[in-house]
Amino acid sequence: MEKKVLVETSARHIHLTDDAVKALYGEGATLTVKKELSQPGQYAAGNDKITLVGPKGTLAVSVLGPTRKANQVELSFTDARTLGLKAVPVRESGDVAGTPGLKMVGPAGEIDIAEGVIIAKRHIHMTPDDAKAFGIEDKQIVKVKVANDSRTTIFDDVVCRVHPTYALAMHIDTDECNAACAFGEVYGEVIL
Repeated sequence: MEKKVLVETSARHIHLTDDAVKALYGEGATLTVKKELSQPGQYAAGNDKITLVGPKGTLAVSVLGPTRKANQVELSFTDARTLGLKAVPVRESGDVAGTPGLKMVGPAGEIDIAEGVIIAKRHIHMTPDDAKAFGIEDKQIVKVKVANDSRTTIFDDVVCRVHPTYALAMHIDTDECNAACAFGEVYGEVIL
């Protein structure tokens, strides 16, 4: 049985704490929903973009909601170079200990975060039922083949994340998308 998964490109974005939202957008500010994302309960915020300030450059970046317990900035390697950030690790979302920090500037203020900048590890979100159908366990590492006429690519070291609230989808960053010509609606074959 061929095991297919939707491959989505996750562009640079920020996850903020409640305190960071207040500092950047002003007292009493909350994140507003601009667009629902494929993962249930997640959304692109309609609030103004936040400017990331690195040693060599700046980038305007969208915020995703809802708020989290820790600030997290997810970039591509190209984005990190644009900002002048070195040694940004590839990590799973939420694993920010010991990562670089930077300055964030919003419409009402700015903050410096000591850590929280990562390159997100490519991953597949799946429900327990999806995992069972695929014969996969939480945290299992797989390969995913993305076939097209331009650049068929096999992504190795893809972590499977299993949770009842997830929707089946693989996430790659913009560098990975461009390298594989994975534009538009793209499906990949999971290889165990």
